[in-house]
Amino acid sequence: MVTLANGGAWLVNGAEIIADGPKAQAELAAKTGRTVSKEEAKKQTIAYGILENHNTSGNMEKLKIKFDKLTSHDITFVGIIQTARASGLTKFPIPYVLTNCHNSLCAVGGTINEDDHLFGLTCAKKYGGVYVPPHQAVIHQFAREMLAGGGKMILGSDSHTRYGALGTMAMGEGGPELVKQLLENTYDVDAPQVVLVYLENAPRRGVGPQDVAIALVGETFKDGFVKNCVLEFAGPGIKNLPMDFRIGIDVMTTETTCLSSIWETDERTEKYFEIHGRKGEYKKLSPENGAYYDKAIVIDLAKIEAMIAMPFHPSNAFTVHEVQRNAADILREVEKSAAEKFGSKVNYKLTDKVKNGALTVDQGVIAGCSGGMFDNICEASSIIGHGNIGSGYFNLSVYPSSVPINIALINNGVQQKLLEAGAVFKPCFCGPCFGAGDVPANNALSIRHTTRNFPNREGSKPSDGQLSGVALMDARSIAATAANGGVLTAATDIDYAPANEEYSFDSEVYERRVYNGFGSPDEKAELILGPNITDWPKMYPLAENVLLKLAAVIHDEVTTTDELIPSGETSSYRSNPMRLAEFALSRRVPEYAARSKAVAAAERERTAGNIPEEMTAALSSFGGKETAEKTQFGSCVFAEKPGDGSAREQAASCQKVLGGFGNICYEFATKRYRSNCINWGILPFTIDRSVSFDYHDGDYVFVPGIRKMIENGEESIDGYVISGGKQQAVIKLYIKGLTDDERQIILDGCLINYYAERMKKQ
Repeated sequence: MVTLANGGAWLVNGAEIIADGPKAQAELAAKTGRTVSKEEAKKQTIAYGILENHNTSGNMEKLKIKFDKLTSHDITFVGIIQTARASGLTKFPIPYVLTNCHNSLCAVGGTINEDDHLFGLTCAKKYGGVYVPPHQAVIHQFAREMLAGGGKMILGSDSHTRYGALGTMAMGEGGPELVKQLLENTYDVDAPQVVLVYLENAPRRGVGPQDVAIALVGETFKDGFVKNCVLEFAGPGIKNLPMDFRIGIDVMTTETTCLSSIWETDERTEKYFEIHGRKGEYKKLSPENGAYYDKAIVIDLAKIEAMIAMPFHPSNAFTVHEVQRNAADILREVEKSAAEKFGSKVNYKLTDKVKNGALTVDQGVIAGCSGGMFDNICEASSIIGHGNIGSGYFNLSVYPSSVPINIALINNGVQQKLLEAGAVFKPCFCGPCFGAGDVPANNALSIRHTTRNFPNREGSKPSDGQLSGVALMDARSIAATAANGGVLTAATDIDYAPANEEYSFDSEVYERRVYNGFGSPDEKAELILGPNITDWPKMYPLAENVLLKLAAVIHDEVTTTDELIPSGETSSYRSNPMRLAEFALSRRVPEYAARSKAVAAAERERTAGNIPEEMTAALSSFGGKETAEKTQFGSCVFAEKPGDGSAREQAASCQKVLGGFGNICYEFATKRYRSNCINWGILPFTIDRSVSFDYHDGDYVFVPGIRKMIENGEESIDGYVISGGKQQAVIKLYIKGLTDDERQIILDGCLINYYAERMKKQ
């Protein structure tokens, strides 16, 4: 289905791949009539052209990108704007869209939810932004409908900011990166590798975009094949895919850990813009003949089967038929994974869902930026037909991704048909994708056309003995399963007539409800801050030395941002840094917050001139009290590979406001999480894979001379492990590839301090 080629490759006439090798240049010359060096051929990709047009550095190896537009949802925009305000914000210099699709439905927190929304609206008025009220559209669907444009670049604070199928290079990063753009600075990144994703043939009936995406993620995630790369989709198979299908694959590229994505565009792309009243935003994009790519992936769409990603990661990929044949064995592996991760906290059991040789699931959800699109829901309706989901425990919920899509589903009768079948329609809301809607029962198994299935992302609380699981599937196979009473069924095994419904976009609801103030800031407008909206606490510059106390040691293969700061009802406290921070690692290491706060209290004593005995004792071999006076004391997280998942900066900022000064790992799962750590002044240490980190919470790592190391641009330093009052080991710590600005941000203590210092010098 999916074939990976680790070596480079040329694309000839958009339809033939020449693998790099001794004879490649001769073959290329024979087919194109010219010889081009790899360096020149790399410039012939779509990605290179867009990056070049947005780069301000003059150096295509060290990019400084300025984006065309920005977008955030209500989990992140309060913190972003508060950071920008503290850093000197006067107006939004480029279109900035504030959506409200991550509202918590007021499940907890009293007035907090709507207080944040009111703050967002008043910010849009004061600074000249665009405000999309709750339940109008999920963030990425609104961006597709109203923001994307050929050859443009968009930066979003949600990790699934991907509009490549529309010819837009989009990236999902933490809030501080948006702050930089709001203050008219740049997004700095080394030139990414560009990977060709070559599509050929056409998918069979019953196969949908999530099936292709799961197959792709399953092949690429585990070994980091496309980590921090740009995926460029080309090939003859593209013409066989409707736009919603392309978009559905594209949005899931985030789960490969790539940096961004871009697609060839064609008449179907142009039609999409025309339908949405923005034909002028279409741009024909295609790689030049003989474009060179660093790697290649070939996807034979005809060989893609109905897929399922079992709990607890999108890369845990199987065909539905594999699970049907080996359900008990596969479910036992999931149970084992839960036991390894949560131990005695949960007793997660799935094997009892195999009855009479068939796997029965408890819930189906079609939702959000990946599932809730028009074509997916229409196909689901065609598959269920005039049947029903039955009166058993199984239930099906549908969340259209925008009101215009919902209107179209009402007008063509699809919504009525699904309601009559027993499905439930919900608002245009990201809820089930981040644990704020349709939380399954304990030990339940939910099948979802959403973006992620990390543990407890669906809303369960393992620390309270609760755990449910999510398996990702395409809307088509979810519908086939629903029609079969919850018995796992591949849509490819169902005889149905594909929907082929014509979509008609109605923009009137946006014209009536969306506030568009870009270009018209009102400096006299009053910001309305609810009682929960608070400023960031004071943060201090990096000291001469740092003493890190381990507050969490996690030896999981990957640690997600949903574990570092859980989603769901915790998002109600998103606008209050200290209240939100109480939830940091709460579902993975519940003791973390208390441990970190104790360290932070000791550091406050030190800065007040009272050196804590704990520091004096820990540093007894290094000068004791005298050394402690020049040493910051902060908590630290060790995780083998942290940061997979959401872009939300709270995964880092919560650590910092609790007194976190460092993270130690073998590698960061994503650039965005590492960037978030840097922007909040957290030292992003890595260690060699050969180093066995056999230390525990309560142990210390002393790093003398850290400030000088950062100032001098050095990339390694010795860290001294202290346990039981004695030095146990010396480990080599690395911080590689910092830009000049990143070094200064760390030295200043965080991005807010960095901008404050710059303003003093103006």
